[in-house]
Amino acid sequence: MKSRHPLWHFIFLTLGLVVGLFLLVQIWFFVQVWHLRSHNPESTAFMRERLALIQSSNPRAQWNYQWVNYSQIAPIAKRAVVASEDDRFMDHWGFDFTGIQDAFEKNLAEGGFVAGGSTISQQLARNLFLSPSKNILRKGEEALITVMLETTLGKRRILALYLNVAEWGNLIYGIEAASRYYFHQPASALSPHEAAILAAMLPDPRFYQGNPGSRGLQKRIRAIESRMNQSRIPH
Repeated sequence: MKSRHPLWHFIFLTLGLVVGLFLLVQIWFFVQVWHLRSHNPESTAFMRERLALIQSSNPRAQWNYQWVNYSQIAPIAKRAVVASEDDRFMDHWGFDFTGIQDAFEKNLAEGGFVAGGSTISQQLARNLFLSPSKNILRKGEEALITVMLETTLGKRRILALYLNVAEWGNLIYGIEAASRYYFHQPASALSPHEAAILAAMLPDPRFYQGNPGSRGLQKRIRAIESRMNQSRIPH
C-alpha cells in the first residue's frame, strides 16, 4: 500500500501544476483584456502571424493598419458589419446559440462547412490572442476569452475593436485602412453601398480583394443592403 503513495503524490502534483498553469494563462488573458478597456492594440496575434508568414518570402512586407475612434466610423458601416457578421450582436452575451444551430443545420444540409456561427465577440477573441488553427483547445480558450470580453469591455468597445482589427485584404486591417485602400476616403465618409461592400468581404477578404466581381460577393452585398438599416448597434 505504501508503495503507491509516491505515484499518487506525483499524479496530484502534476494535476496541481496543470491547473496552476491553466489559471496563470487565464489571468494573463484577463489582464490583456482589461488593458483593452482604455488602450488600443498595436497589433493582434492574427496580424503578427500573417505578417511573419508573408515576410518569410518577402522580408519588406508590412501591414496596413490604422486605428480610428468609434465615433469616426460611419454609423451605416457599423450597421453593415453587424448585419453581415452578427445580426443578434446586441442581444447575446458573446454566443449566439440560434446562429450556431442555424449554421449546423445549413452545414448538415450542404454536406460540408459552408456557414459558421461565431459572433463578433468570438471572432475578436480569436483575432486578438489566438492562432487561426482549429482544435478543441483553441475553441475552449476562445470561449473563455469571449466571456472576458463581454463582461469587461461592453458592446461599444467590442465593436470598436473588431472594426479596427478585422482583416479586409492581404495585410489590410481595420475599417479605416480598408476604406482608404478601396475607396480613397476615411471610414467616416463611407456610403451605404461602400459599407455593404466592405461588410460583404469579411468572411473571405483576401479572395474578394482579388475577385471583386464574384457572384458570391455581389449576392452578399445585396443581402446586407436589404437589412443593414435595421441592424442595432451601440451608440
